[in-house]
Amino acid sequence: MTNFAAVDLGAQSGRVALGRFDGERLSVEELHRFPNEPVLADGRLHWDIRRLYHETLDGLAATSRAADIDALAVDSWAVDFGLVDGDGGLLADPVHYRDRRRANAFDSVLARIPPRELYARTGIQLLPINTIFELAALASEGDPALDAADALLLVPDLFNAWLCGSRVAELTNATTTQCYDPSRRAWADDVLARLDVPASIFPEIVPPGTLLGPAVEEVAAETGLGAAPVIAGATHDTASAVAAVPFRDPSSVFLSVGTWSLVGLETREPVLDDRAFEANVTNEGGVAGTFRLLRNVTGLWLLHECRRAWAAQGADHSFGELVSLAEAASPLRSFVDPDDPVFAGPGDMPARIADSCARTGQPVPEDPGATARCILESLALAHAEAVDTVSAVAGTTPRELHVVGGGSRNELLCRWTADAAELPVLAGPEEATLAGNVLVQAMALGELATLAEGRAVVADSFALKTYEPVGGEEWREARDRFRRIAARHVEVGA
Repeated sequence: MTNFAAVDLGAQSGRVALGRFDGERLSVEELHRFPNEPVLADGRLHWDIRRLYHETLDGLAATSRAADIDALAVDSWAVDFGLVDGDGGLLADPVHYRDRRRANAFDSVLARIPPRELYARTGIQLLPINTIFELAALASEGDPALDAADALLLVPDLFNAWLCGSRVAELTNATTTQCYDPSRRAWADDVLARLDVPASIFPEIVPPGTLLGPAVEEVAAETGLGAAPVIAGATHDTASAVAAVPFRDPSSVFLSVGTWSLVGLETREPVLDDRAFEANVTNEGGVAGTFRLLRNVTGLWLLHECRRAWAAQGADHSFGELVSLAEAASPLRSFVDPDDPVFAGPGDMPARIADSCARTGQPVPEDPGATARCILESLALAHAEAVDTVSAVAGTTPRELHVVGGGSRNELLCRWTADAAELPVLAGPEEATLAGNVLVQAMALGELATLAEGRAVVADSFALKTYEPVGGEEWREARDRFRRIAARHVEVGA
């Protein structure tokens, strides 16, 4: 039995799990979970990164008490970073990707580097959350942290630096920044120079599955990890999740559903042509030389924010309760485009959803059940649109969809996604990110020879549930209405 510690940092919460692999079956057991709540200070929305690290150490100690750990790896959300000085000191807490400064820099960057050129060089969907816009804002403001920085470390790379002293960038997360050139397989130094961002702060890029070294002495002592090596796994959580998708057909589409829904296909090369640009799809690095051609769709963030707003009003609904209320609500009445920028920031999400429905001439959801149903049906429709988009760009016809992550346990969302897309949905594994984290570690230690072998292990280790489409004409009509709503927000520049 080989034992792994898997750290998974999500935009809503983090957890540390014990992974076990006996040569035939893989299992993951969550041992420590903690909230991830951003902090608004000095006019900026930051991650409370030191508290997250402290919680991570507590979780690693829990895994060491449960088993002798053979290796560990960290994955996290993408695009956010810390700047460190020559001694490794963090110059400022990482800024949250939903902070307004990034969005404010979006237009000025595209005025200096035309959108088609930026896409051709980086292959990344043009979104205000991307790392390059935060860096451009820092440079234009003359932020002293940028001048003092010796290295830029994305969140999991920062944790790896604290854990074992490494200072590298792992590929799968590096590719999300819009600072990486997938054609050259290197940082886009000249693009950065045009934005006055120093390329010298970008560290060496290493592939997923790179052994970084043992934990530093104080970490080993505090956690009981001993000489267990730290591995740069697939540090982007979506890359870890997709590594664990047990594809039965190479044309199958994956949906990694959480705060964001990542809808895409696995490819061997990035797709950078005009059709890809016009569709605004992204090309992110994966495991074993793969790329993920995908669309980022705002996911269960809307429901998270609604739940938070209702709790502040004294109605603390569980997700299970909201799903039950949604199922009981009237079907296919009102939709919103989850990617409408009005939903991007924290705040009173139920009010914004009600206002959007009113502006588009639809019935206004009047209670949590109707609001939750509006969100989940809208997500299903957005998933279906994204499936069509990435399939058209890739020139493939998918035969089934794989839903992984927390959304795979949401029966309504899986069923309605199957109906909207008119394709079977295979749901699971729910813990795909943790499973993929462990799978890449096992590959790094030589316990698994190939990604295909690892996926076969996943298929044997976790039960999948199939949802056949039964929606028919009602859902086709709903997709037409959804397209008109999405087109309307694009037309008015919302």
